[in-house]
Amino acid sequence: MGKLQINLLGTSFTIQANEDEEHLQKLLGYYSRIVEDVSKIDSIKTPLQTSILAGIMLCDEVYKEKSNVVAMKKQGAGAANAQTAAVNDEESAELERRTIAMIDKINRVL
Repeated sequence: MGKLQINLLGTSFTIQANEDEEHLQKLLGYYSRIVEDVSKIDSIKTPLQTSILAGIMLCDEVYKEKSNVVAMKKQGAGAANAQTAAVNDEESAELERRTIAMIDKINRVL
């Protein structure tokens, strides 16, 4: 069981989880990089908006990875690798489109 001190977006707290501290630090580092990327978007103005969009981006990433695993199992590893390369370009464009749409929705709410 590990503890993790989190200092992000103007808040600080400690969590305890069933993972070791090294793993928790890796997760925090990855999330921090996502938050940093989101913070660079001009229309995102508050820590809450930043954290929500970072969470959505991470959910999108997990969902796509799970979808890729399912596709690989269905099509076999060789065929799926070729498809994954082609899909990655499409996914990048789609992710950008979705991000812009989410930012627009957030701005309309504000």
